[in-house]
Amino acid sequence: MKTMLYEGKPAVVSQRAKQAGETCSERWSWVERTVWTERMLEALEDGVKGDVWFSLIDKVYRRTTLDAAWKRVRQAGGAPGSDRQSLKAFESRLEVNLTQLQEELQKGTYRPRPIRRTYINKPGSKEKRPLGIPTVRDRVVQTALKMVLEPIFEREFMPTSFGFRPGMGCKNALRRVVELMREGHTWVIDADLKSYFETIPHDRLMAEMRRRVADSRILDLIEGFLKQQILEDLTYWTPEKGTPQGAVISPLLSNVYLHEVDKRVKAAGYEMVRYADDFVILCRDYQEAKEALSLATELTAERGLTLHADKTSVVATHEKGQGFDFLGYHFENGTRWPRKKSLKKFKDTIRSKTRRSNGRSMRDIIQDVNKTSIGWFGYFKHSHWTTFKPLDGWIRRRLRSILRGYNKEKGISRGKDNIRWPNKFFQDLGYCSLYDAHRALLQSS
Repeated sequence: MKTMLYEGKPAVVSQRAKQAGETCSERWSWVERTVWTERMLEALEDGVKGDVWFSLIDKVYRRTTLDAAWKRVRQAGGAPGSDRQSLKAFESRLEVNLTQLQEELQKGTYRPRPIRRTYINKPGSKEKRPLGIPTVRDRVVQTALKMVLEPIFEREFMPTSFGFRPGMGCKNALRRVVELMREGHTWVIDADLKSYFETIPHDRLMAEMRRRVADSRILDLIEGFLKQQILEDLTYWTPEKGTPQGAVISPLLSNVYLHEVDKRVKAAGYEMVRYADDFVILCRDYQEAKEALSLATELTAERGLTLHADKTSVVATHEKGQGFDFLGYHFENGTRWPRKKSLKKFKDTIRSKTRRSNGRSMRDIIQDVNKTSIGWFGYFKHSHWTTFKPLDGWIRRRLRSILRGYNKEKGISRGKDNIRWPNKFFQDLGYCSLYDAHRALLQSS
């Protein structure tokens, strides 16, 4: 197995950035400046004593922090929590609510309210994904807490981690996968962590937080969010592990907990691309991939986590018929296209907008379809060119079936309908062709 020295020290942001000629403010342009002053940012880059931060709670309950946190919560939207208080209702008494939160946090009497548990569909699956909805007041506090803590941990996070990080996202992760495959890393560990967010051990997560934070009131606040009650089917229960998906603070906590895995995999010389709990390790040959899988299995077990045996495998992507799914795409034989679940989700949405009995004009229907198609294309535009023409044909066939209904004709669209309503007919009504959009993209690049 590959090995290399790793001292476990945080990344020295200042040296790397100074070489690029950036100022401290430019390097940390994404932080909330009502919290992180220039002096604090300099301390962040230079490193505080022991790399541990004290006296942070006053940054959380500062009124300017809570004001900024509320603005983000309002912009994000969302449903009411267990107390049934909506964003609009919270805002109607904003001054009173924020003052109360400030006083409770300052006095140490703040307690999180129960999370409302609901379930959402997993795309292309009969399974349901648990979602925890905190109350509006708790979302404000969690956002303020995240504003204070995120730069401390972001300073040392590895560049192999892309999920829920400032300036990073799915497209950055996908771009890195493509780069590595072009460099010859065609053997891929396609890994899946089993119920990651629900299985994070609280004690080990808190130990990771204590490495950088020594403010006991901040730590108590985090632990309070981890152990806050969950309201499900009119029953309250307290989780013994995990951090709820849907909570503002959960993505940061999940990245903190997997940071050690990121470090160890990188130190061993393997190329990993991770987006939250979804990751792949790209290797140059089978032996390297086998060793990387062994290491990943060992590291996740050490963290008290489990790799899903049925969904984790070694894939030779250069061989015909072998590929892997990652962040909505399917990778195979040097190219990529939307995975089956992504296509199904797209088609299900289009079906809901193109039912035969919808009572709208064709122009209105096309405008509605375009909203979905344009957004979908924005993410999947780098798919193989053969992806788009069949989808255009499928959408137009559904539109022609609607036109048949307008004429009191039964059945789905068939051959002669292509002559009655040619492609140009839909183009004149404003239809945005996926194939034409992809062709224009190729020409421009």
